[in-house]
Amino acid sequence: MQIRDLPYPEPGVPDVRSGPRFLMWLGCRQLGGQVKALLWGSLHMSAVALLPAAIGLAVDAVVDPAGPGGPGGSGVRLALAGGLIAVLGGLIALSDTMLHRAAVTNWISAVTRVQQLLARKAAEMGAVLTRRVAAGEITAVSTGDVEKIGWFVEALSRFTAAALTTVAVCGALLVYRPELGVVVAVGVPVLALAVMPLLPNATRRADEQREKAGRATELASDTVAGLRVLRGIGGEELFLGRYRRASQEVRRAAVRSARMWALISAVQVLLPGLLLIVVVLYGARLALDSRISVGELVTVYGAVTFLLFPLQLFEEIAMAYSFSRPSAKRAARVLGLRRTAQVAGRPTTAQLTGDLYDPVSGLLAPEGRLTVVVCGDPDAAGRLADRLGGHAVHQADDQPSPAIAGKCPLPSALLGEVALDELPLAVARSAVLVQDKDPVLLSGTLAELLDVPSSGAVSAADALAAAQCGDVLDALALAAPDTATHRTERGDPMRTRITERGRSLSGGQRQRLALARSLVADPEVLVLDEPTSAVDSHTEARIAEGLRRIRAGRTTVVFASSPLLLDRAERVVFVPEGEVAAVGLHRELLRDHTGYREVVTRETEEERRKRIAGQAEPSTRDSLEAMDDGLDEMEESA
Repeated sequence: MQIRDLPYPEPGVPDVRSGPRFLMWLGCRQLGGQVKALLWGSLHMSAVALLPAAIGLAVDAVVDPAGPGGPGGSGVRLALAGGLIAVLGGLIALSDTMLHRAAVTNWISAVTRVQQLLARKAAEMGAVLTRRVAAGEITAVSTGDVEKIGWFVEALSRFTAAALTTVAVCGALLVYRPELGVVVAVGVPVLALAVMPLLPNATRRADEQREKAGRATELASDTVAGLRVLRGIGGEELFLGRYRRASQEVRRAAVRSARMWALISAVQVLLPGLLLIVVVLYGARLALDSRISVGELVTVYGAVTFLLFPLQLFEEIAMAYSFSRPSAKRAARVLGLRRTAQVAGRPTTAQLTGDLYDPVSGLLAPEGRLTVVVCGDPDAAGRLADRLGGHAVHQADDQPSPAIAGKCPLPSALLGEVALDELPLAVARSAVLVQDKDPVLLSGTLAELLDVPSSGAVSAADALAAAQCGDVLDALALAAPDTATHRTERGDPMRTRITERGRSLSGGQRQRLALARSLVADPEVLVLDEPTSAVDSHTEARIAEGLRRIRAGRTTVVFASSPLLLDRAERVVFVPEGEVAAVGLHRELLRDHTGYREVVTRETEEERRKRIAGQAEPSTRDSLEAMDDGLDEMEESA
């Protein structure tokens, strides 16, 4: 494949059982490019290896003019040697150019394939991905790690060509001049293996450096993502100190790793230099004894000098493997994440309708009704929301499963009578849309943000109104591009560009735009996890009313503990400890169910004990009555 043909129509299914297996799979997928680089590399090194022989012929033609062909043949031999050197020079230039092209193509192709695999995995996993793998690690895999993986894949063919050429040169020297060939044939393998005892320590130090660098990247990513919160609580210096310490640990680990690789490089220079000295001294004695000619000594010397180049590639492949192995291991761990295995033969295009039911918790969301779920534990609510959307994931077969040890995987949520995990991912997501508590806003204009696959029944204007985005539209209108162009006071907010992850907006504004995007999609079932946690109470009351109005007749499940949302629910389900404990209306549960009241009203333990003992103070009863009065007032104002 040429670079112009990228990206791949289908990057393939990777072998993620281990880092080395992933590297092997990646190399085999580019077999054609590897063979091409191998052939050009072999031609290049063969041409370079033959140069000493051509130079030796030229030296013999000058030093021994009375050699083969007599005195008159010296000029002919010199001309032949010159012509051979010119041909070899042309071959070296051509093969080196083509080798470079093939190697760069292999590197770019490998990087592109891994990035496509990561992008496909991110699209498959959705928001669940960052819950299974730290965001900083995903960033490290998709940037620095893919480059190291590509380096090893690219260097593999050049190393193979160097190894083949080295064996061929040693064999040729044994035939050409056995006296010196034996020295070279014994010395080169010793030089190649001399650094082997140092490689485990160097690899271990490289792994340590990569691990510390990954942690520092994760810390930096988390700090940037939470910078607004850190500034609010005055924690910038604390996290800056943590990152400074992590950065210094990375520096020290990098220095330790560099020292070991410097030692390996020094050995790779020292030992070949000693071999070269031994060959020159021994060859000079043979030349003085007239056992070999001066030209033959020059040929052997040039061949030994050439062998220093393949030895450098041996060092490079060792370094590339030690750096790429942990990178491949991290990439394989991310690519190994997958959803619950699908069962063949299930419908993929049928209209999915009916009640939404989770057999694990016993949660039932009737079709066409607004159901609000109270968990009390935000993490448990997030896991239940993921399960309702058929987003449950686990590691590959050789990785730990999130299911409890010794138990079968958790059963799938059901929509009607269809298990969501048995459907293709695209079908499951088109039927059930899950908006988690930290939705992501991609960079682009507001119009592009709301341009999502939808039924067409809900317009962008209606969705923005239901999500109470009026103030957001006003702010975006002031920053619209046509405001400055046409010198108007108010531009078109739909043309205003939103920065990455909506960092220019407040938390409440981001939440409301994300809610509007979900409403525009108008799925059969909409699952919202804490959609109003960052907005004020008055706005929340209006959002609750707008949500109930715009989703009338559609199944909607909201995870929240806000009384304003609960009071407008058609059905409230209390799910403590992962199982349904009570079902009813908000005011009924608030009056009759102790656990529900504790979660919703944030009742203290002391107040609970007093109430159980019959010593509840009037203030507690008054607070409950005041809450009911407040809900009535907000209903009237909304």
